[in-house]
Amino acid sequence: MSHATLRSLRSLVSGVCLLAAIVPFPGAKAWANDVDAAIVFAVDKSASINIEHATLQRQGHVDALRSKEVAYAIAGGLVGCIAITYIRSSVGRLQTVLPWTTICDRGQAAAAASTIDRAGDTGQGRSSRGRTSLSFAIDVSGQLLDRFPGTARENIIDVSSNGTNNDGLPVTESRRRAVAKGYIINAIAVERTEPGITTDLPGYFRENVIGGAGSFVIAPASPADYSVAIRRKLVLEISSAAPSNDRTTR
Repeated sequence: MSHATLRSLRSLVSGVCLLAAIVPFPGAKAWANDVDAAIVFAVDKSASINIEHATLQRQGHVDALRSKEVAYAIAGGLVGCIAITYIRSSVGRLQTVLPWTTICDRGQAAAAASTIDRAGDTGQGRSSRGRTSLSFAIDVSGQLLDRFPGTARENIIDVSSNGTNNDGLPVTESRRRAVAKGYIINAIAVERTEPGITTDLPGYFRENVIGGAGSFVIAPASPADYSVAIRRKLVLEISSAAPSNDRTTR
């Protein structure tokens, strides 16, 4: 076994230990039995996430949860409730900003948004965050869905990142494991222009990251569009609707 593979496996084991330490067990106040969708918001916290990108990710999710469009989508489901959790990750590093929380009305959505706004990433201290590991984010998100103590019509992993997988296990292996469990992986591309970064991040996500029935990538055209894109993505997920024939939306 190579040193790189051994290091990746140790990182995954570390993630499992972190998960066991921070994820609440059945009986916690936030749990619900039946929801239309259980969604993990897996947000990149690597060194490339600066203050601007951190604000986009945090505020985008906050604005989406507070929007009337998302409220209408939730109310229009068969159950009329969703469950969400919001995490930040890089290899061996995991922070749960919002544990599994049930949302059935605008008040509950607003409360969840306030928690994310208060405890979410600010982009400070980026130099110590490590590299980008989409595979670690998917693996940990899959474990969170494994532990969800209820029934969801859709089980979704939402990856938000501004880079390609450059640490941890191969991302296609993590995708394969998640999709094999029936989980859907969607993504939002926070694009940036720096040396060594692919010029087609949405294309990379489409080919290597997303998976499952109706999976899609959304790539905001500008920073100002990010909140709109998050809201649109969440409405699509709750409504179980694919945004386009090629499953990629800009």
